[in-house]
Amino acid sequence: MLVGYARTSTAEQAAGLEAQKRDLGATGCTKMFVEQVSSVGERQQLKAALDFVREGDTLVVTRLDRLARSTSHLLALVEELDRKGVALRILDFGGGEVDTRSPSGRMLLTVFAAMAQFEREVMLQRQREGIAVARAAGKYKGRAPTARAKSQSVLDLKEAGIGPSDIARQLGIGRASVYRILSHSQEAGG
Repeated sequence: MLVGYARTSTAEQAAGLEAQKRDLGATGCTKMFVEQVSSVGERQQLKAALDFVREGDTLVVTRLDRLARSTSHLLALVEELDRKGVALRILDFGGGEVDTRSPSGRMLLTVFAAMAQFEREVMLQRQREGIAVARAAGKYKGRAPTARAKSQSVLDLKEAGIGPSDIARQLGIGRASVYRILSHSQEAGG
């Protein structure tokens, strides 16, 4: 049986999730596990997919980053699948497809996962170095606050009788940000 797993990090990535489900369906997956959660969060549907698959099944994902967050995590998943007699198939793996049932597929998967993790770690190190240089030059201010820039809109909508949840939804900011803005406004005597 082909069992699909699709994941995006946020609800805003709905089109990406639909594309994954479409591709998994076109591949012949008869059962799919789908979730919208960060790769570092608790992934209940991945756990359910791993519990569901049986010997002879193949777990199918569209891309490697939809499944694993690091090389060690990937290798642990592959080892768990191996123990159960389940293969892993990645549909878009550098322009081709890879399946862990073959020795070359397993080798490619391990090498590419290690390279991807190395590349990410180098990129993060360069980013940290660039931020340190910019801070030293007084040019780095951090990420621009998105909610604070909408403070007046929050206050106007609240004045119009709209509740915090609806304000957050309308302005595309978090509810906690709405409460923080309203609280600061009250403290300032507004």
